[in-house]
Order: sequence, then structure tokens, then C-alpha cells
Amino acid sequence: MYWGVDIGSTYTKIVGVDSKGIVCQTHTIPTIINQDEIVKNTLKEHPVTMVVATGYGRYLLEKAFHCPVISEIKAHARGAYHANKNSDMVIDLGGQDSKVIKLDKSGGFVDFKMNDKCAAGTGKFLEIAAARLGMDLSEFSTEGFKADKRLSISSMCAVFAESELISLIAQKEKVANICYGVHDAIANRLASMARKFASTSNHITFSGGGARNPFLVHLLGEILQKPIYTPPHPQLLGALGAALSGLDVSKKA
Repeated sequence: MYWGVDIGSTYTKIVGVDSKGIVCQTHTIPTIINQDEIVKNTLKEHPVTMVVATGYGRYLLEKAFHCPVISEIKAHARGAYHANKNSDMVIDLGGQDSKVIKLDKSGGFVDFKMNDKCAAGTGKFLEIAAARLGMDLSEFSTEGFKADKRLSISSMCAVFAESELISLIAQKEKVANICYGVHDAIANRLASMARKFASTSNHITFSGGGARNPFLVHLLGEILQKPIYTPPHPQLLGALGAALSGLDVSKKA
């Protein structure tokens, strides 16, 4: 079994593939302290041929398992290409950052752009906004479809964007319209990053936890005027890419 571990800011995703690249096991666990020990305990009941780590906490596992690490860029590129062999661009929205990756015909990354790690352009702002509105993320991710007004949230800073959100709540704006504004702000930030590659990309794969948000997927496709492919478990693509990278290395050995 070849294991990929993606330690993200909110969740740690673990994917195990067999020698044919077929996914056999997955685990998603909250990212807390001593995450290397938690991952060790999670994997101790499973056969382990190789572990490859990615994500912002990957160097924890490099020490714990003496395993190779790869960048999130490489991991998401590999995972997206495995999910859709036509992928020529990946948009990834995680809790801590967002990124756009341009792929070549064989799934290797050619170029990429990342946000400036401001929460206003990440999945964290979706969580903040949902909490402010007293909604769970599942409800929040569909409420925008009911909007009858196209509100905009213009602030590029998460603190000021939250202030705009609070003002809209105080003005008794409809919840659906506020949800629209929040999603529109993030979709436009992602689209502005993606436009560098969009003119030469026809098969866009959306990865990360943010890709589980149907209204965000809808708006992003509308703004880019391109179809957006979302695999069944987009939050696992980074871990899947890491696992497949380990398998790739073993085949070359």
C-alpha cells in the first residue's frame, strides 16, 4: 500500500492506493497538535510500503516517517490528472490558501499562481461567513441559489470583508443575498487568478474542500465561462496525488 498524507490547516487527508493505483482506504481527520503521532496511529493497522507527505504540515511527517515530501502543487496536479486525464488546469481552494495550476498534456505542472494567504480568498472565509449567519456549511453552500439580488463584497482583507458582512446583517439583508455576495467575492478572486491560464484551458478540475460547495462551483463556471469538473471527493486530491507519486517512484526503481 502506498499512502499519501495531506496535512492541511483544518483537516488531514490520508489516501492509500494499491500497486495498481486503485484507492483502497481514505481517512479524514481534524488537524490538531501532535498530528504526526495521530497519523502514525491511523496507519499502524495498515500495510505500508511507502508514505509521501504534502500540505503545510508535510515536514512533520518527513521527520516522523523518514518519508519523501512533495509540494501541494505537485500533489494536486497529480491527483487531478488521475481523476480526469483531460485536466489542463486545477483550481484548488483550501482552508489556508488557494492556488491555480496549469498542467501539460501528461499531467505535469507547467506554472501556478497562489493567493497571498489572506483568509478572504480561502475556504476559511466561507467558514467565518457561515458561522456569522448561524448556518452550517452544507446549508450555506446552497443558499445562494435563492438570491434575488447580486450583492458584492469588495474588501480584499478578511477582517474588512467580515465587517461588510456584519453591516449587511444589520441592514436585515436577505440571507440568500448575503450568501451570494460571499460566494461571489471568493469566486471572483479565484477567477482572477485563473484567467492567466484560462484562455488555453478547456478542462478545469476544482480540488480542495472548497470544491464541495455547489454554489461556488456554479459561480466560478459562470464567471470563467468554462465547465468546471469536480471529482466525487475533491478534498482528497492532494493526498491522492501524494500516494500516486510514491507509486510512480516505486515503478521507476
